[in-house]
Amino acid sequence: MNMQWLNTTEYPFQPQWFESNGHKLHYVEEGKGEVMLYVHGTPSWSYDFRHCISALASHYTCIAMDHIGFGLSDKPKEYPYSTQMHSQNLIDFIQAKDLRNITLVVHDFGGPIGLNAAIQMPERFSRLVIMNSWLWSASGEPAFEKMKKFIKSPLLPFLYLNLNFSPRFILPRSYKKKRLSKPEIEQFTKPFASKSERYGALAFAQSLVDDQIWFQELWESKSPITKLPTLFFWGMLDDIISPDYLSKFVEGFPNHTIVKAEQSGHFPQDEEPNQLVEAILNTFGN
Repeated sequence: MNMQWLNTTEYPFQPQWFESNGHKLHYVEEGKGEVMLYVHGTPSWSYDFRHCISALASHYTCIAMDHIGFGLSDKPKEYPYSTQMHSQNLIDFIQAKDLRNITLVVHDFGGPIGLNAAIQMPERFSRLVIMNSWLWSASGEPAFEKMKKFIKSPLLPFLYLNLNFSPRFILPRSYKKKRLSKPEIEQFTKPFASKSERYGALAFAQSLVDDQIWFQELWESKSPITKLPTLFFWGMLDDIISPDYLSKFVEGFPNHTIVKAEQSGHFPQDEEPNQLVEAILNTFGN
């Protein structure tokens, strides 16, 4: 793909590639020490974690992948873009690289994707960092039921495929502490340069309707990982995933530390990266 738009000053990492079902999945691997594995959500990519990777590479081997359909990975128009498929790709990646003693860092859709991998292979994971995510069904919640009507509307595919709606409009408005500059917004929009490259983002939106049963199944099967040391780093001004979700997570993961990014929205890892790095080092050491 054309990567002339990539800001290699902010994202100075050497691209690496993993073959996944005949497609190229991009990842970066920086640093030394125990593995810290970053799993992004939508409509973002490993760029989310650039500050953390740079700061923590002297303490951890930082690995961040881009889901198929996102970032620098392939974006085939015809692909089974299910959340379950993304999680299976992650499982395949972990097994192929034989990653162990993993500190898992998840955000947004990275929560169900990454935590499912941990539930399936708990022996490979040692610690969790969870940011503004979920692991259960939202069915019946008033905000979700209202949003579901929009997701099921034929307007949604038009907006996502023709206007690149999620990275151009939803993502910038989800930041609270800082206002994204035009060059920063380009790092989120340029991976979806053409209509044919936007099906992954569309599928994530549709997953919010299609996969509620699976999300609830994950919550009910979480016992293999609930005792892992867990850091919750939460953007408290998130309009998308409210602090009520943090409260529910805390109930299910008793071995936890909570650090609240009080002025951040949905992307606390990008709005408060220094606070996140400090929280990780204070909580887990290294």
